[in-house]
Amino acid sequence: MRLLASRAHSARELRVKLARRGHPAEEVGEALERLRAAGYLDDEAYARALIGRRSSSRGTRAMAAELAAKGVDRQVAQAALGEIEGTAEVAAAVDVARRMQRAGPTDLQRIGTRLLRRGFSMEVARAALRQL
Repeated sequence: MRLLASRAHSARELRVKLARRGHPAEEVGEALERLRAAGYLDDEAYARALIGRRSSSRGTRAMAAELAAKGVDRQVAQAALGEIEGTAEVAAAVDVARRMQRAGPTDLQRIGTRLLRRGFSMEVARAALRQL
């Protein structure tokens, strides 16, 4: 329970952490089922929360990769990412690009490359650069 008190975890992430601490796999499985039944462990809610925190600075590709790394099922991740509107992603990319411009004089190509590295698609990066 202390692991969940600090921050939300995906089921796989919690399983790995408990296994590293030496808990038997059977006990870990039972504990995860109890947590799911009590509503403390929900990968869908975890994915939506992570996207809510990251969507202002990361593109959908980066968030999908992060969710996959955390062990969230691909379908669950795609459903959560599907809730992001295209205009909201472009607006986030524009905000990130403006912050990059304020940090120092850089050309648009360099800003575009940085947006791509942050997981924004080429279309979103182009749309954001057009708005600068």
